[in-house]
Amino acid sequence: MALLDKHKIIETNATLLLVLSFLVVTVGGIVQIAPLFWLENTIEDVEGMRPYTPLELAGRDIYIREGCYVCHSQMIRPMRDEVERYGHYSLAAESKYDHPFQWGSKRTGPDLARVGGRYSDEWHLDHMRDPQSVVPESVMPKYGFLERKKLDGKYVGDLLKANAVVGVPYTEEMIANAQADFRAQANPDSDYDGLLERYGDNVNIRSFDGHSGVSEMDAIIAYLQMLGTLVDFSTFTPDASR
Repeated sequence: MALLDKHKIIETNATLLLVLSFLVVTVGGIVQIAPLFWLENTIEDVEGMRPYTPLELAGRDIYIREGCYVCHSQMIRPMRDEVERYGHYSLAAESKYDHPFQWGSKRTGPDLARVGGRYSDEWHLDHMRDPQSVVPESVMPKYGFLERKKLDGKYVGDLLKANAVVGVPYTEEMIANAQADFRAQANPDSDYDGLLERYGDNVNIRSFDGHSGVSEMDAIIAYLQMLGTLVDFSTFTPDASR
């Protein structure tokens, strides 16, 4: 009872409650934030990570534009049920080139952090055209119009340049060849050697929607098909010193 009486003093004194609340928040903030100033890097570098290709980056912008992040998160929490359903828990390094990141806080649909390579391009096409045809209980709207909207990549170089300003390591060569790389990734008959030299061998090169030219559907499927595929978790070992 004596303890409750002391607590009552705090609750009935607005000034005292404000001061004590401020002290608690301040101490908690310092404990969480201060150690970061003594770390050389807050994100553990992981082998295999690379910036998005121009086509993948355009697809990511379409993904954000259409509000896909509202129903799908891209962060697998380190809990058993999540790992067993979606795969290895997400690493901070996997989002280091995301502006903004797509972690999310709500899932109407499944998490997409590891969706790359899990389904065929044809499955994604059917799913975008008519979600209920492949997932009957889905409440996702139809996105078949993306297949009819063509992209010329005119401003994709500017898109890379804007991301470079906020820290994504796009080189001058990548920016200068952005339009060519944009078209090459969606055309398996093109000269895509330069694309592979700039972004590595782990780049999907094909017509994602099965049609000539580059459509918004090509771009968004290219983006989805690379999610979670860059890190080889069969050889990944966390840095125990961190």
